[in-house]
Amino acid sequence: MDEALVVETLHEQDSAACVELWHEAGLTRPWNDPQADFARAINGPSSTMLGIRAEGTLVASVMVGHDGHRGWLYYVAVTASKRRRGLATKLIDASTTWLRERGIPKMQLMVRSDNTDVLHFYDYLGFSDDEVVVRSKVIEPTSRD
Repeated sequence: MDEALVVETLHEQDSAACVELWHEAGLTRPWNDPQADFARAINGPSSTMLGIRAEGTLVASVMVGHDGHRGWLYYVAVTASKRRRGLATKLIDASTTWLRERGIPKMQLMVRSDNTDVLHFYDYLGFSDDEVVVRSKVIEPTSRD
């Protein structure tokens, strides 16, 4: 791993590059607006975006936030040409530090069940299957006149 690659906080001007990275990594879904997700993370009081650049190009990212008790990781992405070099581990470590500094005792993430390579990676990092079922419901925003 190239030690010169450092984790940094991302900002509004990084949105397009970050969303492009998420698309490349196959993390986006038609029902989620990735630009809005990025904006919520950087503007929220309990979340942020972290990233790693190589030669000025964003090559890895993670969205990290918390609900006051549990920390959550989303959009953990590394560009294909930089995978298996420790960048995701650096992001997870930085996320752990970010959450620990805020007094958050537990970190969680969701992985699609068919993404077995990534599941094995998180097992290696010490994450465990909590044997819970996650249910979700899309809440459409309402317009106010």
